[in-house]
Amino acid sequence: MIELLYWEGCPSHDEALAELREVLRELGREDEPVHRRSIDTDEQALKEKFPGSPTIRVDGVDAFTPPEGDPIGLTCRVYRLPDGRYSPTPDRGDLRESLERLLSTEAT
Repeated sequence: MIELLYWEGCPSHDEALAELREVLRELGREDEPVHRRSIDTDEQALKEKFPGSPTIRVDGVDAFTPPEGDPIGLTCRVYRLPDGRYSPTPDRGDLRESLERLLSTEAT
C-alpha cells in the first residue's frame, strides 16, 4: 500500500501527490492506489512517527528514511536534492529509485 501522509499546514502535498502519480505512471504502476492520509494532531504525528509533510510510505516503510534524530511532528518536510539544494518534495529520480526498490520488495 502506498500512502502519502500530509499536514494541511504544509502546502507541498498536492505537488508531491502529482509527482508520485507521475512516477508511478512511468513505472507502469498507474493502477497502484495512493492513499492520502492527513496527520492533524501532535499525538497522531508521534504515533505515526511522522517526520513532516509530505511523507511517502510503501507498506509502512518511509520512501526516504529520515536521519536519526530528525524531529517528529506537524511540520513541513524538506528533501535534499542530488545537487545539494533543499526541496519541499523529493527528487523525481530518487523517488523513482525508492519506489522501484520498495514495490519490488512488496511483490516478494
